[in-house]
Amino acid sequence: MPDFGRAAVMGVVNVTPDSFSDGGRHLDPDRAIARGLELVAQGADLIDVGGESTRPGAERIDAATEIARIAPVVAALSAAGVVVSIDTMRPDTAEVALAAGARVINDVSGGLADPALPKVAAAAEVPYVVMHWRGHSADMQSRAVYADVVAEVAEELRRQVDAVIAAGVAPGQVIVDPGIGFAKTGAHNWTLLAHLSEFRSLGPVLIGASRKSFLGTLLAGDDGAPRAADARDDASAAITAIAAAAGVWGVRVHEVKANADAVRVVAAIQAAR
Repeated sequence: MPDFGRAAVMGVVNVTPDSFSDGGRHLDPDRAIARGLELVAQGADLIDVGGESTRPGAERIDAATEIARIAPVVAALSAAGVVVSIDTMRPDTAEVALAAGARVINDVSGGLADPALPKVAAAAEVPYVVMHWRGHSADMQSRAVYADVVAEVAEELRRQVDAVIAAGVAPGQVIVDPGIGFAKTGAHNWTLLAHLSEFRSLGPVLIGASRKSFLGTLLAGDDGAPRAADARDDASAAITAIAAAAGVWGVRVHEVKANADAVRVVAAIQAAR
């Protein structure tokens, strides 16, 4: 498990045409590689490379397309000494990425989309991010129904963690993610962020709230129009500071500099205590 002595900053590089924030910007491998190196220069501790959009409503692509998108990017960044995380739900994609140098698997389905993926993580002995998940992006928002979102997400996530450990992943290699924005309404997201301590008993916690739509709604203009995704970075950095103060293992973000500054400020305050 990578330990950076403070909350880790995971920079996002989406090698996709349709991700909600940066879709199409880094579809070209050279641009994706350059973006990853830029984020590292800004203070990212690791780079999360994904070849399939998981935004609400996104349709799945085939494995060959996903692999073709991520393989050259993972290989080049890894060769440059970057710690790379592969954002995938597929074992075949994960195996290609690991062979190319990836050192973390970030599975937004938390082992549910394909039970073979935890076995890949177990065999490779790499950290495995288990995110709370209720189904694929195409219709996941229809499943955003909870009586007690914190208790239900924690219990469902606990079952997912138990399953990946049963598949062979070492408990010390499991990172948990409550899945902000995945089968969650804006109100659910805020409630989960207000209760991050409830998830720390499950393992180190990763939070991915950067630029998500609930921030756009919060920051809507006088006309009610949500703020654009790339204008939500200040709010994203605020969540990073709060999450770091709550003791999360890491934050997954689209813009790094302000978030890297935020985790260092929190670390300095905590050290002074």
